[in-house]
Amino acid sequence: MCGIVGLFLKDASLEPRLGALLTDMLVTMTDRGPDSAGIAIYGRPEAGRARLTLQSANPEADFPGLADAVSRALGCEVSLRVKDTHALLELPADRLDAAREAALAARPGLKAMSAGERIEIYKEVGLPRDVARRFGLADMAGTHGIGHTRMATESAVTTMGAHPFSTGPDQCLVHNGSLSNHNSVRRELQRKGMAFETENDTEVAAAFISERMQAGESLGDALEATLKELDGFFTFVVGSRDGFGVVRDPIACNVAFGSEYRALATLPGIEAARVWEPEPATVYFWER
Repeated sequence: MCGIVGLFLKDASLEPRLGALLTDMLVTMTDRGPDSAGIAIYGRPEAGRARLTLQSANPEADFPGLADAVSRALGCEVSLRVKDTHALLELPADRLDAAREAALAARPGLKAMSAGERIEIYKEVGLPRDVARRFGLADMAGTHGIGHTRMATESAVTTMGAHPFSTGPDQCLVHNGSLSNHNSVRRELQRKGMAFETENDTEVAAAFISERMQAGESLGDALEATLKELDGFFTFVVGSRDGFGVVRDPIACNVAFGSEYRALATLPGIEAARVWEPEPATVYFWER
């Protein structure tokens, strides 16, 4: 099953409430995915700065001294904010790749959740309400974001198996459904240099889109390609620096994206909104 939610704010006055609004939407999807939950928040960028979100199974050992270790390795100022099992490193944008390498070298147990100028990803095992509370998601501000509640069907319930998956700068993907050809697609992407952290089919979809966009395709083109190259039934929501896109498989076996109306019911202005179900084999995307 799983539940997907997303919110793209056009009214800047609502940006301080993005996390709170998304949290409410996420919690309504609990019965569709009680195993784990995650959220990607896109905040306003700071000129010349980037963000690296890291996760640790042993935060008491991994996070103390981490900022100093990365700062020494890079020769620049690095700040760190700890949120439960995750930590957010902020640093010069041109040192982002080097910072990731330095952090993982200094603390081999760390896992990189996301990297970019705007994105932060927080995800863990547990009920959506509990996950949101652990990371203080309701207090986060931003321009847009997506969330996911997972009901595991084909892989273990772990932090790394939770959504969103991020395989490119300021990119992430959440998924409802199942892919039947993910093993062959993974092997092809590995030949092209893409790396994988899990055996999850959703990570394959995220990497497929990232590889296409790194090759110069637009988000819309990359989403169109999923309809030809990925087999199965699925709804994907893909977050990018400037917005997000939605695509639903041609078979249209599942219901997704704001998976049920109740996830939208408390949003400001919903009474006057146009609400519709995504058509099969059709790409939708919104950007600034």
